[in-house]
Amino acid sequence: MSHLNIVILAAGKGTRMYSDKPKVLHALAGKPLLQHVLDSANGLQPQQMCVVYGHGGEAVPQAMQDYAATFVVQEPQLGTGHAVQQAMPYFEDDSRTLVLYGDVPLIRHSTLHQMLQAGEGLVLLTVNLDIPAGYGRIVRNAQGDVQSIVEEKDATPEQREIGEVNTGILLAPTRKLRKWLGRLGNLNAQGEYYLTDIVAMAVQDGVAIHTIQPAHRWEVEGINNKLQLASLERVWQQNAARELLAQGVTLVDLARLDVRGNLVCGRDVEIDVGCIFEGEVKLGERVRVGAYSIIRNSTLAQGTQIAPYSHIDSSEVGANCRIGPFARLRPGTKLDAEAHVGNFVEIKNSEIGHGSKANHLSYIGDSSVGQRVNIGAGTITCNYDGANKYRTVIGDDAFIGSDTQLVAPVTVGAGATIGAGSTITRDAPDNQLTLSRSKQVSISGWQRPQKGKK
Repeated sequence: MSHLNIVILAAGKGTRMYSDKPKVLHALAGKPLLQHVLDSANGLQPQQMCVVYGHGGEAVPQAMQDYAATFVVQEPQLGTGHAVQQAMPYFEDDSRTLVLYGDVPLIRHSTLHQMLQAGEGLVLLTVNLDIPAGYGRIVRNAQGDVQSIVEEKDATPEQREIGEVNTGILLAPTRKLRKWLGRLGNLNAQGEYYLTDIVAMAVQDGVAIHTIQPAHRWEVEGINNKLQLASLERVWQQNAARELLAQGVTLVDLARLDVRGNLVCGRDVEIDVGCIFEGEVKLGERVRVGAYSIIRNSTLAQGTQIAPYSHIDSSEVGANCRIGPFARLRPGTKLDAEAHVGNFVEIKNSEIGHGSKANHLSYIGDSSVGQRVNIGAGTITCNYDGANKYRTVIGDDAFIGSDTQLVAPVTVGAGATIGAGSTITRDAPDNQLTLSRSKQVSISGWQRPQKGKK
């Protein structure tokens, strides 16, 4: 089989998006529209991939710089045929070229693979619509063979009644495509070079034309405004929810779930309403995620329970932990098994040992906390001096009293107890009580300040 090239047309300005951002960089399910298309294209293992961009300067190639693609600017924008021409110098004749669109994000790999298997010649992806307004019509002869594609503005009243429309996605022999593009004219209502005009040329040259239809109409829906973007976002999320349900995940409401990346779940996982999963997230067996929690690029081991309104970012959580409600795990957090992180506790770049607990209103940053440690309410690690970060180390079985400030760098020894209300600036020894308080006094005759009269 000949090599495959893929050209992705991404030069549209997206005027109806009312945004300075190029249309193809608007996000769907947490990643740009163009990235969805590039991911589907990569699955076909093309020899060469070319993205034709226009508006937005270098924003498009910069945003997609991790992809092995050639980026070519189309300036000025003279139609789809002209756009494909910009990519042709990068393609060898002995190959086939697939044309995709950067604002048609949900095209599935299986549909594209079906096009590759359709046979030699020109392959068109078409769809039947009850209301085909706005689309180019597929014109067939009495035998059902494709004769041409007519854009709506150039169509006769009879042709406008045709329900089969062009999606714009096509596959063609590169050698012939190069020749057809060179023969395009712009004598049409738009004054543009239509890629669709190559169909009539293929008929004239006796090239076989095959048509394929997608399994779902939403695969070929393009995005031109924020309403269409929101509509396809819901399609994507509903599909993601159905896949999770099919795998045995319990979702309280499949309409109130957002997966903006890749979510992998073990058996008997339960997810309440309003949860958001971003990036790469793995939930082990029997994990329960409470309502309106946000989990990003993290792994949660089996049996862990997340109470509502918790935020977990770039963290590793061990088995049978208890987190939340209203807890925040920031990047670099690692909880060992059976750790507890309670309400309004924030942890950043820290390791919390097996069975340790910080249940209330605390900040633990840049710290190493041992096993079976109890951290009292209101405790903070003072890890930043305004210029540099320092680390706090707390040994196994330590007890940190409420409202304690641990001024890093500092070490609290194993089995140590820190008295409530202490500010610890020096290392606390093992198995001893350490505290720092001024003498308590009561002042007679003192009066609380009063507000002045206006």
